[in-house]
Amino acid sequence: MKELMALKRPHAISFSKKNVVVHSKTPPRWSSGKKNDASLFVVGRARRSGPTDWIYNWMSMNEFKTPKATPGHKPLMHFASELFDTHPRFIQLKSLLMDFFNGEVIDSICLAGLEHVISISLGPTPSTMNATTETLQPSTSTTASQAELKSLPKVHIRAYTIRLLSSGTRIPRVELTPMGPSLDLSLRRHTPADPEILKQALKRPKLRKQDVEKGLGKKRKNVEVDEMGDVRGRIHVAKQDLGKLQTRKMKGLKSGRESGGEDGESEDEDEADSQRRKRRREE
Repeated sequence: MKELMALKRPHAISFSKKNVVVHSKTPPRWSSGKKNDASLFVVGRARRSGPTDWIYNWMSMNEFKTPKATPGHKPLMHFASELFDTHPRFIQLKSLLMDFFNGEVIDSICLAGLEHVISISLGPTPSTMNATTETLQPSTSTTASQAELKSLPKVHIRAYTIRLLSSGTRIPRVELTPMGPSLDLSLRRHTPADPEILKQALKRPKLRKQDVEKGLGKKRKNVEVDEMGDVRGRIHVAKQDLGKLQTRKMKGLKSGRESGGEDGESEDEDEADSQRRKRRREE
């Protein structure tokens, strides 16, 4: 848990309090996610009967005596298997890992900002496994579900630091160095997303015809349309001269009070003010 948080710093919050979590009985932790403005959360669970039930091989960052990436930098994501695009179970896993590690979506990034890459690969795939027949729905038969779990290949997660070396061309030569953590996982029971909620979450608003005709759907200067269909503009304001603002003049803030050479002028101004007041009273 701490190693995964290290890859997410500073965009992660760690809870140290231990709670009793029972699968399929504990209510979702929506309140904790909403309170901390987090759309995803990770729960670690340990049991005596199978302490290494899901994680087979594990190496922490401390075991790799290599340089680490700077916290807060955006990682590269590498998925080394076609099952991440064809098999429903691995498509769901890819979506979760992308949302968990990728962070904010950006249009471009400087090469100097690429410091590490997270690689997710799969073990040997059985020949009997067919990506088109597998479904995300849980099997009704216990024997069938156990057979499906055993047929799924293991997931290997690795993290590497990136070094850009000169290659004599514009494209640099890339050198990868393991930085940790390194873990091998196996997919077990899961809960598929509700079809109606998933449909609403993936729904994207369509631009109106008049907006498309006006060019709001295209990229224009200082005007853009985000993924939710909202039109956003940038306003440029000229530089304001605060010295021309009309403020209330107070005697205590006059410059003559601070400098000794202007004492005579300040005294003359005070006498003139007192004479004006007398004239107003007489009138």
